[in-house]
Amino acid sequence: MSSLVCHDETLLQVTVLMPIRDDWASASQLLLLLDQAICVHACTVDVLLVDDGSIQSCPAEQFRSQYAVLRSIQVLRLRRNLGHQRSIAIGLVHIKKAMPCDAVLVMDGDGEDTPDGALQLLRSFSGTTAVFAERSRRTESIVFRFFYQLYKIMHLALTSVAVKMGNFSILPWHYLDTLVVMSELWNHYAAAVVRSRLPYVTTPIPRGRRIAGTSKMNFVSLVTHGISAISVFGDIVGVRLLIATIIGSCATLLGIVAVLIIRIFTHLAIPGWATYSIGTLVILLIQFLTVATSFTFNFLSNRINFSFVPLRDCESFVVASTEIYHND
Repeated sequence: MSSLVCHDETLLQVTVLMPIRDDWASASQLLLLLDQAICVHACTVDVLLVDDGSIQSCPAEQFRSQYAVLRSIQVLRLRRNLGHQRSIAIGLVHIKKAMPCDAVLVMDGDGEDTPDGALQLLRSFSGTTAVFAERSRRTESIVFRFFYQLYKIMHLALTSVAVKMGNFSILPWHYLDTLVVMSELWNHYAAAVVRSRLPYVTTPIPRGRRIAGTSKMNFVSLVTHGISAISVFGDIVGVRLLIATIIGSCATLLGIVAVLIIRIFTHLAIPGWATYSIGTLVILLIQFLTVATSFTFNFLSNRINFSFVPLRDCESFVVASTEIYHND
């Protein structure tokens, strides 16, 4: 291997984190394109590929090439498939423990997070604040975009947080001190950053297209991904739904009172109408009170229970870390 990197301490030291599940062909081509794109930036790059339970073993020879700024490539193999979000959580913990750097660039390995987008993130990075890609153009089908808009509306209504960013981002190294002890990181990376209240900015970057193969995401996977993001704000969602059930209970009680007033003090009621109306409203009231009680006890139990801590618990899912490329 030729030594193309000058190890200057003034260069920004970046660790690229990519969760991979059998997308080795895409990842190997993407790293070549990434190296070509960001070589104009004053940086050196180490790559961590998180093998998210791939069926095919990593073809190490595909990643041995001549790079301008890539210094090393490691593969962190997991014991089972955990999904992108949890792979990112484990990768961040590993980087915190074993790969000190100035910044962490999180991106997918299939090509939808583009090398030009990575360069844009690097140029927007100040060194102190995270930068997330805000999708300015999507390439999915009309049906997907329709349901995605419905999801964004639901997410905003339940959490008061607008959905405008995904995994594609660059983080300052010191952000890991906070993120790796957040149980929320285990469910959704971007939502955990928002929940952490660490400062971040967004920059518009269009989504690219897959380099090779087809996406393994289906409708169920996307719904699960969306629910995982909402779950990070579980206490906020629970309180909002509790308030909604209390309002519903009060409205039901007012309805019962209104029916009784009409039945007792007027001649407007149709025979049997009051009985059926009050019976229906009482059933609704019982349901509202049951849901409110359930939300209350669930919220209190979650506040008491000790949650999953990535820094402490992620190591159980790691088989081994293997370096497949090093630029001497």
